[in-house]
Amino acid sequence: MCRNIRTLYNFEPAATEEEVRASALQYVRKISGFTNPSRANEPAFERAVDAVARASSELLEALVTSAPARNREVEAAKARARAAQRYAAA
Repeated sequence: MCRNIRTLYNFEPAATEEEVRASALQYVRKISGFTNPSRANEPAFERAVDAVARASSELLEALVTSAPARNREVEAAKARARAAQRYAAA
């Protein structure tokens, strides 16, 4: 998975439309191989981003869990600690 795509489910506050679209953009960039598509490919690229964002939003709204919502700051701190440990060992 692209390292820029983040888990968006079960956080408080919930993921914003902007976060969902940013993840959709990263996904489409990854599978298309384009960071910035040509003018000829831009309409198809944008349609794909819109479709992935829409599907992602529908998924996030439909999921259910009994687990407590996670805290973004706590999860970010855990990720930084894992990265520090991983890169210190290298």
